[in-house]
Amino acid sequence: MAASMSQIKENQATSKSGSWSTVVASLAALGSVIAASSCCLPLLPFLFAAGAAGTSAFVAQLRPYLLILSVLLIAFGFYKSWRAKQCNCKPSRISTFLLWFSAIVVFVFIFFPQVIANLVADLLAGKS
Repeated sequence: MAASMSQIKENQATSKSGSWSTVVASLAALGSVIAASSCCLPLLPFLFAAGAAGTSAFVAQLRPYLLILSVLLIAFGFYKSWRAKQCNCKPSRISTFLLWFSAIVVFVFIFFPQVIANLVADLLAGKS
């Protein structure tokens, strides 16, 4: 019985050092991936741009549905805020601020899409 207790303690000590070596090996692998990617780094922006262009074309088709979903979720947020006041639960200032901020952002994106597109294009082009 005493021999099995000492074996259990020895196994626990070995497993603790084994978990430390696993962490070190994982960090070393991550470091080697980062070092190896520095050779391919100029290629990554082009791959990102191609992926973003494909994603943009897909999301553009979903825009009306996403805007409807945004309006419905904002309306649900205002309903939940109103219900909280009915139950004598005061919503926090942060949640109220975020709800109104989201409502304003969605309103601007729905009613002024070209203005937002021009603003983003000017910012990305470096114009003031």
